[in-house]
Amino acid sequence: MTISKKNEPAALILIDIQKGFDNVEYWGGQRNNLDAEKNASEILNLWRENNLPVFHIKHCSSNPNSLLNENSAGNEFKDLVKPIDGEIIIRKNVNSAFIGTNLKEQLDSANIKTLVIVGLTTDHCVSTTTRMAGNFGYETFVVSDATATFNKKGLNGQNYTAELIHETALASLNEEFATVITTDFLKQNII
Repeated sequence: MTISKKNEPAALILIDIQKGFDNVEYWGGQRNNLDAEKNASEILNLWRENNLPVFHIKHCSSNPNSLLNENSAGNEFKDLVKPIDGEIIIRKNVNSAFIGTNLKEQLDSANIKTLVIVGLTTDHCVSTTTRMAGNFGYETFVVSDATATFNKKGLNGQNYTAELIHETALASLNEEFATVITTDFLKQNII
């Protein structure tokens, strides 16, 4: 399986890899996959080396108290994946990178049909964007070790670990909305 062909380049979609997510306590107290940003950075460098299309998604919360609000230092991209000149930045204020943005129009005008998605968080913005991408008909890949999430409280107050939330979110996406792969698999299957 070749994920990006010379005549059909895949776009890399980096979702919400922002400094506000460094505050683990704010988001639930536990996080999985601590190498997600490092893996996303390796993938980003691979995309840059091959001159493939890159889209940075930035969550700009409308909640003034959110760490992801534009007036917060947490809104900034993490240094490992900071955009460079010429890379597209899409600002959003909901879970999907397609809602209230021109992401779909930009992808379609560039004749992009394949998406590779990395970022934060697996069960929220990564999942919502992936589901919409699949519904729009894009061939979509989610990189499991370049995504991460936080623990969640259940309806009865039980604690669900970040890893459980991550794994079930990916299981819900795989073979329905996307193909879930790893960073190593991606490196071996890209031109």
